[in-house]
Amino acid sequence: MAPAADATPTTLHFATCPLCEAACGIAVTRRGGSITDIRGDADDPASRGHICPKAVALKDLHEDPDRLRHPVKRVGGEWIEISWREAIDLTVQGIRGVQARHGRDALAVYIGNPTVHSLGAMLFAPAFSKSLGTKNRYSATSVDQLPHHLAALFTFGHPLLIPVPDLDRTDCWIIFGANPAVSNGSLMTAPDVVTRLKAIRARGGEVIVVDPRRTETADLASAHHFIRPGTDALALMAMLNVIFAEGLVKLGGVADFTDGLEALQQACAPFSPERLSSATGLSAETIRTLARTLATTERAVAYGRIGVSTQEFGALSCWLINALNIVTGHLDVPGGAMFTLPAVDLLVGGGMYGGSGRFGRWKSRVRGLPEFAGELPVAALAEEMDTPGEGQIRGLVTHAGNPVLSTPNGVRVDRALAGLEFYAAIDFYINASTRHAHVILPPTAGLERDHYDLVFHSLAIRNTAKWSSAVMDATPGARHDWQLLSELTMRLARGGPLKLAKAWGVAMLVKLLGVRGMMKRALAGSRYGAQVSFDALQRAPHGVDLGPLTGVLPLRLRTENKRIALAPERMLADVPRLEALLSRPASGADELLLIGRRDLRSNNSWMANSERLARGTRRCALLMHPDDAEPRGLVDGAMVRVESRVGTIDVALDITDAMMPGVVCLPHGWGHDREGVRLRTARAHGGASHNDLTDDQRVDALSGNAAFCGTAVRVRAVAG
Repeated sequence: MAPAADATPTTLHFATCPLCEAACGIAVTRRGGSITDIRGDADDPASRGHICPKAVALKDLHEDPDRLRHPVKRVGGEWIEISWREAIDLTVQGIRGVQARHGRDALAVYIGNPTVHSLGAMLFAPAFSKSLGTKNRYSATSVDQLPHHLAALFTFGHPLLIPVPDLDRTDCWIIFGANPAVSNGSLMTAPDVVTRLKAIRARGGEVIVVDPRRTETADLASAHHFIRPGTDALALMAMLNVIFAEGLVKLGGVADFTDGLEALQQACAPFSPERLSSATGLSAETIRTLARTLATTERAVAYGRIGVSTQEFGALSCWLINALNIVTGHLDVPGGAMFTLPAVDLLVGGGMYGGSGRFGRWKSRVRGLPEFAGELPVAALAEEMDTPGEGQIRGLVTHAGNPVLSTPNGVRVDRALAGLEFYAAIDFYINASTRHAHVILPPTAGLERDHYDLVFHSLAIRNTAKWSSAVMDATPGARHDWQLLSELTMRLARGGPLKLAKAWGVAMLVKLLGVRGMMKRALAGSRYGAQVSFDALQRAPHGVDLGPLTGVLPLRLRTENKRIALAPERMLADVPRLEALLSRPASGADELLLIGRRDLRSNNSWMANSERLARGTRRCALLMHPDDAEPRGLVDGAMVRVESRVGTIDVALDITDAMMPGVVCLPHGWGHDREGVRLRTARAHGGASHNDLTDDQRVDALSGNAAFCGTAVRVRAVAG
């Protein structure tokens, strides 16, 4: 007798992929409690049907047997499932206990990158952090993007006033230290970057990449130029020098509200291309050509990302890229660097990061690194945990964070986490960091939550708005992250100092309204009116197209005088440190400079537990130029030992002329094979952690951002 046919109906759901900044539209086919298909939504106005392999792997994340669906506590080496009541009680007791014994600053919080992709967490994580009453607040912001926010704050008056390339109308895109063909864009919501990049060239335009590696983006570009890691600020200064020296300055429409042109000219005067050629690895003629091309192309834009922001001069580099776009007339015009007009405006009322002046109000205890937007640089986290004395961190809460694999000197972070008196994690994995937790509270996963991309609609290359209702049912009794955060906040704030009353009030409001109610309130005040009301967005499952970017200055400026600060005092004060780089002693003869790279099938330190993403050739390998391999007696495919000041790893070697001589490259987000990690696929393809080599003492002195780029390493064959 033939088995009965499955009568469960198949339904189609449209949503936004909640994994990266591209925010691609997805079409999810569901039968009962199972996902049968995930593909790109062809009718999404931004992504137009494009998705990457990670979006398809959302099915694996939803179904992952290693994903926690109930709270657990650690007893010895075992994890025991507990009730939500017990988990909340243990967390509150642990936090209060640490603070009662050692003071409020003995408790720290770390907010990881996935938080920004969760609407509920974005709405509520700030109030939760404040409810802890500690100055030891950290996030992934200071892993790779703080310099961009600082440059925006000093120049335009708000950390989120980050201009994005108008890719669909530009005729020249100069890229410093970014690989958008793989990252899908970063601090730039630009789904299907590859198609957009090809379109630039198809209409006769140029794409020029300046990077120590010939990246996947460089392979698609018009030209690629190697640059020595950590010297981008020198090259950018030299380009400005050429633009001023050759009379190529053209402020255009921003001239009437821009200050500091003369000060900028004076600052870049000592940085001639000829003087900087040797330090950067770029010929003087190449620097001049880059400057002239940017200045003389009617629609052009310069852009930089992780390679420029994760170095010792990250803030200067981000500022100088903005300055280049301004002085060449490419700010706030079609085809240049433009600002969004999002439906939910994070700049209104101070926005997510607050307004001007929120920098350097206090410093870290051990090294004196500056605060930004209420957070300290994460490069200080390990030393604040393992350095004895008053104010030492004795307890920690992490939300969707994996600092062992994501922050510098991961070995030190690992040891410090193991020594904490109390550690609570809001996470659905037992990973390299959370394995040290005493209690883990797992929230729902991406497809089980309603979603609206608060941040990335604010960084998009086209104005759009899209609401996504939850696609899949959560496990019965499961809690969303905002529910966990609000409950913890109310418990921690109740009976505390008066200043915590506001956090308690926000928690109560969120609890009463829920995420949908909060979004209704936010959209009700939108500049687009009924077009983007909550009801209207619910009736538009593919999203709403609000049109191309338009000129918005000076109205969008948030500086006190409503003018662009082309030469901010804090940036100018850091220029002598940059000039001193030219007299820094050369690296040792056997030293190489380490840079990182992203991978299309991984997502920082997570998504590694998907078997479909783990397939294929080895991806955690060290890239090295043949000229560096030959004198060291190294052969392709061999295991090599890589050593820095702080650590040593063994990893496979790939020899390739895609690397600049003197530079090696290793992807970040690997190293999952540590004892106690409960991720079967990730452990089987563990790889080596890039951050076991990066140095927590190397930071951008101005911003405090970790300086991952350009770590000095030695490489040799593994004996035997």
